[in-house]
Amino acid sequence: MKSTSDELKTKAQAAKAASRELARLSTEVKNRALVSIAEGLVAKEKQIIAANRRDMDEAKASGMDKAMLDRLMLNSERLKSMANDVRTVAALPDPVGETIEARTLPNGLRLERRRVPLGVIGVIFESRPNVTSDISALCLKSGNAVILRGGKEALHSNSALAKVIREAAAAGGVPIDAIQFIESTERQLVSEMLKMKQAIDLIIPRGGEKLVALVIENATMPVLASGAGICHMYIDPTADLKMATRIAYNAKVQRPTVCNALDCLLVHSDIANRCLPMIAKEWSKAKVEMHCDPRAMKILKGVNARRATAADWGREFLALVAAVKVVDSLDEAMEHIARYSSGHSEAIITEDYSAAKRFTDEVNSACVYVNASTRFTDGGQFGLGAEVGISTQKFHARGPMGLKELTTYKWVILGSGQVRP
Repeated sequence: MKSTSDELKTKAQAAKAASRELARLSTEVKNRALVSIAEGLVAKEKQIIAANRRDMDEAKASGMDKAMLDRLMLNSERLKSMANDVRTVAALPDPVGETIEARTLPNGLRLERRRVPLGVIGVIFESRPNVTSDISALCLKSGNAVILRGGKEALHSNSALAKVIREAAAAGGVPIDAIQFIESTERQLVSEMLKMKQAIDLIIPRGGEKLVALVIENATMPVLASGAGICHMYIDPTADLKMATRIAYNAKVQRPTVCNALDCLLVHSDIANRCLPMIAKEWSKAKVEMHCDPRAMKILKGVNARRATAADWGREFLALVAAVKVVDSLDEAMEHIARYSSGHSEAIITEDYSAAKRFTDEVNSACVYVNASTRFTDGGQFGLGAEVGISTQKFHARGPMGLKELTTYKWVILGSGQVRP
């Protein structure tokens, strides 16, 4: 009987071999496989939801918090959404083979820079089973094999999803070994994956700060990391307060357990006395708890307001909780963001063009909004189909990572006998 370590090595080698075949598949074959996956997710709804129910029962028994339970849960609506995301990926242009640039040198050499797959992508993720379908679809369309290693809290869900996805992809003409799922949840396997640079070309961690830090510190191959989503919104003195209130409500309440939800509200002192009560009134309908600095606390004396502590600044709440601070200038707001932001998503609400321009020029996050909710930071919302994550780093990719972010390029040089003098 093979050990879990042997299983990992076997699956990694199989993925490496399959990646070469996958890289040369036509767009038609890849799209056919993606449509087959989407249909499989809907057709196997009962089996997938039954598996998810086992995970949910175990998670509740273990005391998992509401934010994580929400990420874990699958239902008919979410499965249909996952299937639609896969169909969206099928409808997107295939990046593989795209000529990024081409030119002819004075000596007659023709240079072309062409987009190609990375090879094998390893993904280590926690909780959210939709990651299994999203990443499988994106990797397949971009010509990459994938090795998926989910957390123990979603084992049954991920296993059921991976089985459906592998079989459906194979039925569409994709080598079945191009999508691998590691059944074992032994922690040692993560360390082993991070040492397999001969088989895995890129590793992507999706989960909490501890997981991301572990991967960054120990991986022997390049890492494409998704950091915590500590999102800020600054309301400028010129802002339309009704619009600001509507955006703040959406950014905090629409789905508070995700990384692009609002965490910290910054309001200019010139409008704080009018703006904060308006937002607090709307937030109170959803029972949002406000952790306020002294000036905001003086304005908001309601039951949902409490004094902020130092730990509330730079905190990703993933719940119906927000930090609130009154500032005296755009510079103070940007200084606060620079100190506490994770580089994910920030927004300014303003009617002042110069303030908007300064904010977008000087706030160094992956996604910077003017008069819109941070909840739009999402591959699907950006027209990328699904996403493998939202990168808060600066190298290779930033923000929602879609098909093109899962490719690299090669130089192709066409000659007619040229030799270097």
